[in-house]
Amino acid sequence: MNLHPVSTFKAPKGTYDLIPPDSAAFLAVREAISAPLRRSGYGYIETPGFENVELFSRGVGESTDIVTKEMYTLTTKGGDELALRPEGTASVLRAALEANLHRGGLPVKLWYSGSYYRYERPQKGRYRHFSQVGAEALGAEDPALDAELIILAHDAYRSLGLRNFRILLNSLGDKECRPAYRAALQDFLRGLDLDDETRRRIDINPLRVLDDKRDAVQQQLVGAPMLRDHLCEACKEYHERVRELLTAAGVAFEDDEKLVRGLDYYTRTTFEFVHDGLGSQSAVGGGGRYDGLSEMIGGPELPSVGWALGVDRTVLALRAEGVELELPAATEVFAVPLGEEARRALFTVVTELRRAGVAADFAYGGKGLKNAMKSANRSGARYAVVAGERDLAEGVVQLKDLESGEQAPVAFDTVVSELLAKRG
Repeated sequence: MNLHPVSTFKAPKGTYDLIPPDSAAFLAVREAISAPLRRSGYGYIETPGFENVELFSRGVGESTDIVTKEMYTLTTKGGDELALRPEGTASVLRAALEANLHRGGLPVKLWYSGSYYRYERPQKGRYRHFSQVGAEALGAEDPALDAELIILAHDAYRSLGLRNFRILLNSLGDKECRPAYRAALQDFLRGLDLDDETRRRIDINPLRVLDDKRDAVQQQLVGAPMLRDHLCEACKEYHERVRELLTAAGVAFEDDEKLVRGLDYYTRTTFEFVHDGLGSQSAVGGGGRYDGLSEMIGGPELPSVGWALGVDRTVLALRAEGVELELPAATEVFAVPLGEEARRALFTVVTELRRAGVAADFAYGGKGLKNAMKSANRSGARYAVVAGERDLAEGVVQLKDLESGEQAPVAFDTVVSELLAKRG
């Protein structure tokens, strides 16, 4: 037998289709991450999938891999240079400034969910199209906000049943103390044996060299000046407050003085959520404070903090721990009609059940009893409602418990109320 492919088209390299039943886990993760945010005053924001290229080159940073190597750019017919969004923060800040949200009460607290795009070498846990849930608190410089966001992400992960994640924490200083550190680090780095591209980074953003994953570079970084030794008193005090608030909330973290993250806009608090069950792509999310980003993209001074958590990575972390999510049943009741009159009668029952909030489905396509019952079992439903002409003539339907196999006739007029009662 010659099986021809259904379509000549496939998903682009480095992307994936999210299809049932796997998609249910992704929805559950999005829901679990967003629920604590919605309870904490964060409103939902949605921005376009593409923006002006300049927004990212200025906001995310000219020296970052994201801007130099990973951005999908396009030129419109009108000549505008656009980029598919590689991350969420710059877009959210742009939208908030454009809508003058910062002229109301501060902080402006926003959360978002969507797809992001980076041209990367595809590997497990790293795709060219990926899904994130993120949160931003704009317009307030307060260690309690930094702590709040870390606690909300921590609690979201715990609510999903994740246990083996770690929180790495660092401070990157601010415009007062970072310049002196930057100069000291540049002096140190210029004395190392580095390739041309890494040398260019020394001038643009030397902190990114600390983040280089190659062993040959890391070995040379032993003895590099550390930012914690250059923090001004205000930054030290701020960081200590964040640490105290996390500890008081029972949130464990590890101090990681080399943590800089891959974006240029971070100041002071920076953090990462990592999971040791994911191999080399161990980060499941992260974020930090970005007090200067608003000015970088032409806005007013607006100190802010935020994070983004990878939905795909979180699902992989759950699988690595063997966590089975408690997902709501896609179908609770499955109707099996035998004959045309039963089709009309049971379709009415299914519609009534759905309107009463019960997940119900129907044996479409005029299947015989055997095939229809197979569909009922496959659906995961707890109950099947079966009816033929003789049942309807007697004013009953057969209610079958698919778990125990028990079956009993129920008056047609009371089947909906009986099923609602069984649900509790």
